Amino acid sequence: MVKSTVPVFISFDYDHDDDLKTLLVGQAKNEDTPFFIEDWSIKAASPDWKDEARRRIRRAAQVIVICGQHTDTATGVNAEIRIARDEVKPYFLLAGRADGGNRRPVAALEGDKLYKWTWDNLKRLIAGSR
Repeated sequence: MVKSTVPVFISFDYDHDDDLKTLLVGQAKNEDTPFFIEDWSIKAASPDWKDEARRRIRRAAQVIVICGQHTDTATGVNAEIRIARDEVKPYFLLAGRADGGNRRPVAALEGDKLYKWTWDNLKRLIAGSR
């Protein structure tokens, strides 16, 4: 059994991909999960949400960005990616929809790869294989 030691922040489009976040949280409960998720994500509703997002991203070791079909226009996701870079937190893009159409956030760097969401890939990505 692997001890879940790496804290991660999940960035996702609240309006379209809450179901994907729920799937990832469920997957993180597997016995061999090398990371743990605290529900540090925030809906961009309050005037100080970016400050709160920054505090939560600082507590994480990595940021998982779940990409769906509207992620390119998700204001919160794009802001969280910029915050992760400001805070020098590694992040990776995870293709959320198996049927395709996943969009890269506009804040993603040109070299940021969109990775297929499989359990083996997720474990490798958390371990730093990117």
